[in-house]
Amino acid sequence: QPPTDLQYNQHSNGRNKTQESQRRKQKHNLTMSSPLYDVEKNPSPALEAETKPVEKKASSLRTWGPAMVAVAGVIAINAALLGPTGNGIPPLSDRHLKARKLSESRTSDVMALDFDALADHKLFTSQRGFGSRNLSDDEGGVMEYTRRRHRYLGEYTHVDVSDEFSALGKWSTAVIYFAFWVFLMFPNWFLPIGRPGIALGGGLTMVVWRFLLQITGHGPWFDAERVIIMEPLFLLFGLMLTTIYLEKMERGGLFDKLRDSLDDPINWKRSFKIMAMSTIGSAAVMNDSVVLIFSGVVVDLCVKNKVANSLPYLLSLATTANIGSALTMTGNPQNILIVSLAYDDIPWLEFATNMVLPVIAATVINGAMVFIYYSKELFPGSSGLFENFGIVLGGNRTPEMLAQEHAFYAREAAAKEVKGDEENLGWTIWSKLQIIVVVLFLAAFAIGLDVCVVSICAGCILMVMTAWKRQHYDPKPDNVDYDAEGNPLPPKKTYDMDGNEIEPEEEELITESETTLTEVDYGLLMLFIGQFLLIGSFDDTGVPQAFFSLTMGGCAEQMTSVPCVYWFVMVVTILSNLASNVPVVQMLAATFPYATPYDWIQVSFSATIAGNLTMLGSAANMIVAFQAAKVGDRTFTSERHAPFGIPSTILSLYAGTFILTLIHFSPECSVRLGECEE
Repeated sequence: QPPTDLQYNQHSNGRNKTQESQRRKQKHNLTMSSPLYDVEKNPSPALEAETKPVEKKASSLRTWGPAMVAVAGVIAINAALLGPTGNGIPPLSDRHLKARKLSESRTSDVMALDFDALADHKLFTSQRGFGSRNLSDDEGGVMEYTRRRHRYLGEYTHVDVSDEFSALGKWSTAVIYFAFWVFLMFPNWFLPIGRPGIALGGGLTMVVWRFLLQITGHGPWFDAERVIIMEPLFLLFGLMLTTIYLEKMERGGLFDKLRDSLDDPINWKRSFKIMAMSTIGSAAVMNDSVVLIFSGVVVDLCVKNKVANSLPYLLSLATTANIGSALTMTGNPQNILIVSLAYDDIPWLEFATNMVLPVIAATVINGAMVFIYYSKELFPGSSGLFENFGIVLGGNRTPEMLAQEHAFYAREAAAKEVKGDEENLGWTIWSKLQIIVVVLFLAAFAIGLDVCVVSICAGCILMVMTAWKRQHYDPKPDNVDYDAEGNPLPPKKTYDMDGNEIEPEEEELITESETTLTEVDYGLLMLFIGQFLLIGSFDDTGVPQAFFSLTMGGCAEQMTSVPCVYWFVMVVTILSNLASNVPVVQMLAATFPYATPYDWIQVSFSATIAGNLTMLGSAANMIVAFQAAKVGDRTFTSERHAPFGIPSTILSLYAGTFILTLIHFSPECSVRLGECEE
């Protein structure tokens, strides 16, 4: 029996609704794509055969295998050189015995000298150090310099209060520190608080716990103000201020031109440009400055080019920033501290010439590992390592790379059509003023002015320039209301309580406090304050010193001599990741007050390269992760950093250490101590 008209209409309406529902789902699937992860869902089963199969997630063994092999290699090398139980440690040579005798004699002579405690305190606080190294004979010469330095190291730089802790106080403080260290390393494993909140909570917890230990007699008084190092906080604030105004002052200005200079249609070339810029910039200025400025730039480039995985580019920035900062004495905070605390003078040129070859070797190793580890992202369509060599050396292209290149230039052409004549403006007066401020900033830094003051002054100058530009140069906002037909409406009149008309102000002033200053990452400052409190309290317990003495054993007095140097740099690397590199340098300066310039060169290289081992090994890593997460990119995590960071750090560290043992220009003896005299 044929269906009636009503039955036919009901069936037709149901089929139309089903088809409409399917079309909506297909349209939804087509439009579901992230600007960072350019992955589109299939609009229909007909296209399912054309899609590539989903790659399986790498196994834990494949992810962590290289790191495990690198750690096993370190253990095997040191066991072969020093013996499985340290029985292969060589006895002290005549040079080391002479250095020990001179050190003991110099220390006893210095301790016998009279001094004015009030005058020393004024000197140390006014100059933030022990003063000049080159004192005249009337001022006391080398002995007075040694006395001042000895007292400054022992009472201001690294105060040893570990003997005032009870066993309960010492180990409970260490447990609290390591608990928050794990929380900071893996913040996503616990409550969604974030690293700044975890660090600040840990610091406050440590302050309260130390107070309880003090009133119960289980620990000394905790000088929390002393352990908070203000210079890095001032530097970060000044750099954030400068960076924000360089970016916000003008569209298409210096910041945008700098970002465009790093862009490239080829993925591996873009990564190479980032590594080159990061290495050179960190050596010239400071690694924290470079990553703070360019973290957002790198993420913007990944979003612009629809990169599926931004981790290779963020690793390129962070790891090479740490490596490049090892080249100069002003590249990072620990290098600055080493030069200021060393017993003998280490000139700028001597420091750099020692570091050139190790830094080049570490840079090449790290860059090659980035290209090998992330070859699928950097060399799309490549069949393997040999084809990658052909692409890098011969300029070859895969079809996927050609498609990316064509898409890149198509976007550039479309952007030029949209911008029109704006693209041909060139360098405006505001861009030129930005360049002048940046050049003056770099010049002031190069001649030795306080980088904290310089960075804050640069930010304030740019703030005044931006406020002037917005008030007197930029077009005024249109605050006129319009009706439905587009005709302007007269301004609304307002009256006071007496019925008098209130004349409107000519324009409402928008202050910098309401706009740009709110973009300063105060959470990043809180992160470092919390870490300073945690690390400072942990160092008071003496656990890092005990770990160093226990692990070094008979190598302590010949730490930079072969074969002990290979174990020494590994111990420094571990301590730098557990207790931070700056406190480790302070501890070594107090423990070995007469260390030679060559000793400090080895310490500087190992403590700097150690920053690439884990996420918490360097402030630069934390800044990159924080800045990237602020703009929505959370790929740079501890779990993704460590599988690459551990093998890269170990290979770079041992290659650079080997080169330093063969080629170095700093003396292996202390001139001021008299070791170099025959």
